[in-house]
Amino acid sequence: MPKRTDLKKILVIGSGPIVIGQAAEFDYAGTQACLALKEEGYEVVLCNSNPATIMTDTSIADKVYMEPLTLEYVAKIIRYERPDAIVPGIGGQTGLNLAMQLEKKGVLRECRAELLGTRSRSIEQAEDREQFKALCLELGEPVLPSDICSTIEEGVQVAARIGYPVVLRPAFTLGGTGGGFADNEEECRTLLKNGLKLSPVHQVLVEKSIRGYKEIEYEVMRDANDTAITICNMENVDPVGIHTGDSVVVCPSQTLTNKEYHMLRDSALRIIRALKIEGGCNVQFALDPLSFRYYVIEVNPRVSRSSALASKASGYPIARVSAKIAVGMTLDEIQLANTPASFEPALDYVVTKMPRFPFDKFATADNRLSTQMKATGEVMSVGRTLEESLLKAIRSLEIGVNHLYMKKFDAWDEDRLLSYIAEGRDDRLFAIAALMRRGEDIGRICDITKIDMLFLEKIRNIVAMEGKVREAPGDLEVLYDAKRMGFCDAAIAHLWGWTELEVYNLRVEKQMLPVYKMIDTCASEFDSYVPYFYSTYETENESVISEKKKIVVLGSGPIRIGQGVEFDYSTVHAVKTIKAAGYEAIIINNNPETVSTDYTCSDKLYFEPLFVEDVMNILLREKPEGVIASLGGQTAINLAEREDHRHRLRRHRAGGEPGRI
Repeated sequence: MPKRTDLKKILVIGSGPIVIGQAAEFDYAGTQACLALKEEGYEVVLCNSNPATIMTDTSIADKVYMEPLTLEYVAKIIRYERPDAIVPGIGGQTGLNLAMQLEKKGVLRECRAELLGTRSRSIEQAEDREQFKALCLELGEPVLPSDICSTIEEGVQVAARIGYPVVLRPAFTLGGTGGGFADNEEECRTLLKNGLKLSPVHQVLVEKSIRGYKEIEYEVMRDANDTAITICNMENVDPVGIHTGDSVVVCPSQTLTNKEYHMLRDSALRIIRALKIEGGCNVQFALDPLSFRYYVIEVNPRVSRSSALASKASGYPIARVSAKIAVGMTLDEIQLANTPASFEPALDYVVTKMPRFPFDKFATADNRLSTQMKATGEVMSVGRTLEESLLKAIRSLEIGVNHLYMKKFDAWDEDRLLSYIAEGRDDRLFAIAALMRRGEDIGRICDITKIDMLFLEKIRNIVAMEGKVREAPGDLEVLYDAKRMGFCDAAIAHLWGWTELEVYNLRVEKQMLPVYKMIDTCASEFDSYVPYFYSTYETENESVISEKKKIVVLGSGPIRIGQGVEFDYSTVHAVKTIKAAGYEAIIINNNPETVSTDYTCSDKLYFEPLFVEDVMNILLREKPEGVIASLGGQTAINLAEREDHRHRLRRHRAGGEPGRI
């Protein structure tokens, strides 16, 4: 059906300040939604309280209210502005909770404003643990033995009936806040006390623990005509027991059989249809690695924290499509870059998401991971293989490493390493690689960590390649194989006993340079050109170089303490100014949560590590007039300060005045 013409003014509620569990991904979603609604001719009013985001820039909405996201303040705005409708599913859990409060308190009814997209009944069914469990049982979907409690004594009784270990999940909280695993009554009481206090409805779900199962997510989309598609699925490298925001995640899933993939896909579509969700939705599953048994963990009846990752991984703008569905449009009516929105994306590459933790700022903090999220941000990388994608993600993190190697583990004995990897840690993959360098059996590592053998084999492949490189200094064939696997020049130089510049010069001399492939939602099935690229060592180059003068803007990488979304705001404004001045604007960044990594923001987007080698490879190809590093925070400044970086840029500039940083 066409978009609704009875609506004129729409209120969008943002997500407020960046907190663990709700970061810049909702700035990205909210910005997309506002622009999509304006594109369809609606007047957009935005309420948000975060000054660091591009979402609260006056160019995004017709009117912006920088006010607290509380019932009192938003009710005042609604009574004054009298919007025809509210979009509730864009501002994360904060926006969703606030929209539900406005409806329950009668503010929307009083002002004759309706909730667009997913209805309140569907939101309640998905968010209320008891109602969701009842729906799943009605659909024949397997759910874990669980019960809701509102007091500590109730919770202890439920845990005793289900049997320990149990996992506690407070209702309506962000990033698993207040939850965790309890192996006995004492631990259960401690978690219940905190969880009941933190839950806005003072409810906690006590559920049977299935720690060690595979954790799989499906990002799905549905319109009012009941057309539903899966955008992509994602697989956590870490098993159930670690919050998905703290897990290394790969997309698409790597270890599922065809039967498992379609079994979970069909389940996700059944659930979204039963809930009558209109827009984007995230469904999480736990899958038994030894059988076809699975359980539905939860559903986010809104654009979720994972939606930004899914959007950037697939090239499918989830929030933009969700906003248009909210105003009555159907998937077949919404046009993307090269396909209608009803076309399921196809991925011919591997995406890896790695979380960025604050433990560099809090060195004495406990780095054990559980159901409460600790990561402040994340990076995304793209490669043709999982090994390449993983290594690119590692050097994107900016934690002082450039390879799957951490010096601190050299001094640890095997017993200490084996004990360390038994629990989820922010640096567990590095400890696993250290064990493999010592010849530890991967079957034993699998038993201890419950990480799937396929992922462990990929780590072993990287370790095996290190040996080949170390034994063949200067060998071009080995060098090329290592580059295809994702090894950076610095890692190869370390193994060869060379300098990084010597490896770089050898590559350039032999024309051993990466090509750039396109992320276009359809794996090049249709003829199109989407200016969104990642590097790999193959033959065909899909990035077309224009004759236009170019300026490259370096992004700021993952969100961490001291470097947040404010630099994304600066980057977006820089790009607008560069384009207005008649230059081609090119962004290099690796943060999937941000507006700057939406390929429609710039003339060209390279989703690459902000690492000297990766940036230089792009500059060699694009030959820009200059590079702006002053807007990407300390990340970009550090890149610009590298003397060899400047030397290489000048050396390889094609004639004329050297490019300027």
